[in-house]
Amino acid sequence: MGANHNIKRYEEQWPSYRIEQGLDILNKLKAWIIISGGWAWHFMSPENHTEYKHAHDHKDIDIFVHPKDVAEVMVILAKEDFKKVWTRYDHMPSKENFRRYEKIEWLETGKQVRITIDFFESASVETITVNGRTLVEPKKLLSYYSNIHSSDKCWAVKAALRLIAKGKSPIGNVLLSKNPLEKV
Repeated sequence: MGANHNIKRYEEQWPSYRIEQGLDILNKLKAWIIISGGWAWHFMSPENHTEYKHAHDHKDIDIFVHPKDVAEVMVILAKEDFKKVWTRYDHMPSKENFRRYEKIEWLETGKQVRITIDFFESASVETITVNGRTLVEPKKLLSYYSNIHSSDKCWAVKAALRLIAKGKSPIGNVLLSKNPLEKV
């Protein structure tokens, strides 16, 4: 579980290159993946929302891949220069057959940026489609914050929990990307 947020940092935003790089690889994999984690909340949020760091976790990209699509996804990742990275989770028994892939890109500014994809294999993920993207269904996604995902303090997770408890859908709701300290 993630640590409580420092509310003094609530105005911090993700750099545009982080969003652009994530969107680039997600667009290339779109037909074969189910998006989870912070990127799923990103796509459930209203379009053109402000990319606050505390709203959605964009440090990595969490995806589920159906076993029949694993080879296709791995070919695309290889073409895009992603490499397998070993983690402490690789030798643990898991239903999801976890893998991590990373690539380092150099920005025009000379800054080095790491793009990390956490890849889970599953034939039975509950999904929804939002704007042509396949995402983990919100209630199912929330259940992953006890074992697969760790940023349970992000605004989107907290807002989705409240909305679902009231019988409302979080999809397209401004609260998924809104600073909770601001008045509604």
